[in-house]
Amino acid sequence: MNVDPIVLEIVEGTLASIEREVESAIGRTARSPMIRDAHDFRAGIHDRKLRKLTGRSYSALVHPVARDYPPETMRPGDVFFHNDVYLSEGGIGHLPDLCVTVPVFHDGVVVAFVQAFGHHDDIGGACPGSMPSGATSVYEEGLMVPPIRLWDAGVPNEAALKIMTRNSRMPDSLAADLDAECAACLMGARRLAELFERYGRATVEACFDAIVDKTTETYRREILAKIPDGTYVWEDYAEHDGVDEPRLHTQRITLTKVPDRLIIDFTGTSPQAKGPINHCGDYADGNFLKKWLAPILRNLADTPERMAELDVNEGVVPLIEMRFPPPGTLLTPIFPAPTNARTFVILRLLGVLAGVLAKAVDGRMPADQETIRYTGVYGTDAEGDPYLMREVLGGGSGGRYYADGEDTIHVVPDSRNIPVEFAESRWPFIVERLGLAVDSGGPGRYRGGLGYDKHIRMLRDANFMSIADRAVLSCWGVKGGRAGRPFSVVVDPGGPNEREIDALADAEPVRAGEVIRIRTTGGGGWGDPLTRPYEEVAQDVAWGKVSVTGAREDYGVIMDGERVDRAASDTLRAVLARQRTGDEPFFDRGPGYARLSGGRPYAEVDRV
Repeated sequence: MNVDPIVLEIVEGTLASIEREVESAIGRTARSPMIRDAHDFRAGIHDRKLRKLTGRSYSALVHPVARDYPPETMRPGDVFFHNDVYLSEGGIGHLPDLCVTVPVFHDGVVVAFVQAFGHHDDIGGACPGSMPSGATSVYEEGLMVPPIRLWDAGVPNEAALKIMTRNSRMPDSLAADLDAECAACLMGARRLAELFERYGRATVEACFDAIVDKTTETYRREILAKIPDGTYVWEDYAEHDGVDEPRLHTQRITLTKVPDRLIIDFTGTSPQAKGPINHCGDYADGNFLKKWLAPILRNLADTPERMAELDVNEGVVPLIEMRFPPPGTLLTPIFPAPTNARTFVILRLLGVLAGVLAKAVDGRMPADQETIRYTGVYGTDAEGDPYLMREVLGGGSGGRYYADGEDTIHVVPDSRNIPVEFAESRWPFIVERLGLAVDSGGPGRYRGGLGYDKHIRMLRDANFMSIADRAVLSCWGVKGGRAGRPFSVVVDPGGPNEREIDALADAEPVRAGEVIRIRTTGGGGWGDPLTRPYEEVAQDVAWGKVSVTGAREDYGVIMDGERVDRAASDTLRAVLARQRTGDEPFFDRGPGYARLSGGRPYAEVDRV
């Protein structure tokens, strides 16, 4: 049926408003710092065809719920729950991601779904936080719950809630967070039902079709048209899996552009790891992975302003065909392979897609970024009560063909670091510094964004934990840009017990009085750093983003106090230009790649 464009705008705006209202309700009523303060959760609205209608951010999938509980068996007031990685159709990546789904009814029929999922503090397993870095089986990672009816026609399943909270080290927070998510999704379902009451099912569902079709056509016309037909190959790597010694765990994409779609072939991806860096990407024909990767395509829009306007909903799915290797790879793991650090794969794939597109469009894509990792401490407070502090710390984004990268961003929209004032009032430590990591952004004509530099002084003995990558391999630079600085954690820096901590750590002892220094990754640079204007380098030095030494060594700029010595800089830049080999790769991976690759400075696929 034809859709009134005004009604379409109202429906589309209402969906966005409901999604934000659900997320606001969760953020205001949840109890755990990971949900309430760090905002590591998402909401989504899906129609009865299981299509994601909203596009502000990614969400989980309704497919596993509809598979196990056909919509005709659902009743008003039902709330469904799951966190099982292997039974989630690829929509849940690790067990701490708990997902609730509420059906929306109109005239007694299911017409849509409201869903929320978030990263919770603890769901059991071998270590606090349910992310054991050395896990070799999903059974070590926590309680697995396949899709269940958590609320039955408005009545909570107390037995299921008791089982889940009993398995958590933080039972009160878990119970409160689940209450918040269930209540918020039920509220969202009421709001959506009101939309159907106002306009009728036929009109609203016609608007849903139009919303999805508009996205398909927009991406086909504005994005895919900019990619030349042909086949392009690129790969990147996770550096360790928590069990084996550090090595290159390959994630490869062969991208084929045909007139009407993109074919993404993951053949060449490494075998599944012994440790927890695997991701179940091949379920539901890769539906989740398509929507996870599609935001990278927005970088091909005509302007940055247009990039920000493009949503990613189910409309991108028909434009992407995914081809997976046989079972037994990082993206097709076989149960019960562990998955809690699957961010090492799905985040890396964002960069692999950006890299292969950069080859197709002569570098008109951002350089690499690594903007999520989990760090934290746990122990007992002054009253002898156990505590757990988990934090998602971002990093710098990659330089772009038109601008520097952004500093300290987070890949999860609206997520953030935990406020210092809250942290110090709740846990036995002091945050002595929270700033930018100087020189962490990759040098380039457009510099990579800077990562965090955070110093925590412990007031009581505790244990430090970290689930992080890019501690050996750097975020790569593109088209002459240089790699950013990698992630690092040092305890007692400059003190008698100074020691560097591995990026994968479950229980590193830290004594009272010692400082934990965390420096997160800087984004890769874009373009030749010797072409960055002197005044921009001087501004970086004045702002404390680049040191005087970094200005000289990375950009060929000699500072005399706050003034640029232009004559000396001209001479130095000429010398640095002559020192180049003439065999510069399109991508700069940094020195860590050579360390893990047996001395090779770059991979064969780095050439254009």
